[in-house]
Amino acid sequence: MKDRPVLILVTAGGRNDAERLGEGLVEAHLAACCSVIPTVHSFYYWEGQLKREHESLLLVKTVESRAGAVHEYVRTNHSYQLPEIIQVAIDGGLPSYLKWLADQVAEPSTDRQVNT
Repeated sequence: MKDRPVLILVTAGGRNDAERLGEGLVEAHLAACCSVIPTVHSFYYWEGQLKREHESLLLVKTVESRAGAVHEYVRTNHSYQLPEIIQVAIDGGLPSYLKWLADQVAEPSTDRQVNT
C-alpha cells in the first residue's frame, strides 16, 4: 500500500465535542471513519494540579498523507488549549477495508468509492 494507514487518537471534553470533530473530519474527507468512545477517565497534571476528567475518545482512521491536515483541523476546531493528538501507524488489517479507507480520503481529483 503506497499511503500507509494511520489511527489518530484525540481526547475531547465530551461526546458532543468528539462527534462534532469526527463528523467534520469525515465530511472534509480527511478521515475515512471516526469512532467515538463516549466515556474515558483521564488523569493528568495540568498547570501543577492533578486533574481527573471524564472525556470522550475520538478514533480517526486516515492515511499518513492526510494526517497533517487532520492534526491541523483538530488544533483549529478543538475546545482544548492543548489537545491530545496521538498518531499510530496501522501495520496490518483486512486489505479490502484498508483499500476502502484509502479511497475515502483520496484527493478529490481521484475516484472515491461511495456506499449507498
